[in-house]
Amino acid sequence: MASEQLLDDLVASLAPVRPRNPRREGMVLALVGMVELGLYLMLGHHRPDLMMAMHMPSFWWKAGCLGGLTIIGMVTALRSFDPTASPRPGLRWMALLLGAALVSGWAIDIANAGGGMLRARLMWRHGIDCMIAIVILSIPVAVALGLMMRRGAPTDRKGSALAIGLAGAGWGAFVFIFQCPHDDPFYVAVWYGAGAAAVALIWWLILPRVTRW
Repeated sequence: MASEQLLDDLVASLAPVRPRNPRREGMVLALVGMVELGLYLMLGHHRPDLMMAMHMPSFWWKAGCLGGLTIIGMVTALRSFDPTASPRPGLRWMALLLGAALVSGWAIDIANAGGGMLRARLMWRHGIDCMIAIVILSIPVAVALGLMMRRGAPTDRKGSALAIGLAGAGWGAFVFIFQCPHDDPFYVAVWYGAGAAAVALIWWLILPRVTRW
């Protein structure tokens, strides 16, 4: 009888939990991204030669690779919040995409007769600004995914955190391409890659500690 009373007391203190709805979560992420991008452009953060840049293959290379990384990362993260799903397949797809991005960027660089001193092409002062901007712009989407992760039940928290970090990095870099005037594939590969790696590392370290269940 005592054990039954104990169970009744425990059950009585429970509150109903709203079940996850991945479609609704995806719509929330889309809204967060659109609001961030809209505000960013409304505040005047766009390159003056944007229309000209949109005729260059390197601009669409950046947009396509970063957009793909964002989408795959978001889908991977949302799926991984289900305890029956693993983020590993999605992470492998992201690794393949990053490899393809490097190869295609190298091909664009050769087609554009890219060359010169690599140190001069790096422009490290601008590159550091790019890294900082990507880290900052990644925050809204990464935080939204982190909150969704807390409501889910991921069994591979580090894998989910890595997917969130890469999705946030991809989106932050995607937003930044509308301001960044640099289309050199070598510059993009180094500094955007460094910014994405920093974002992924930050969230990979933080999220597993704050999403325990």
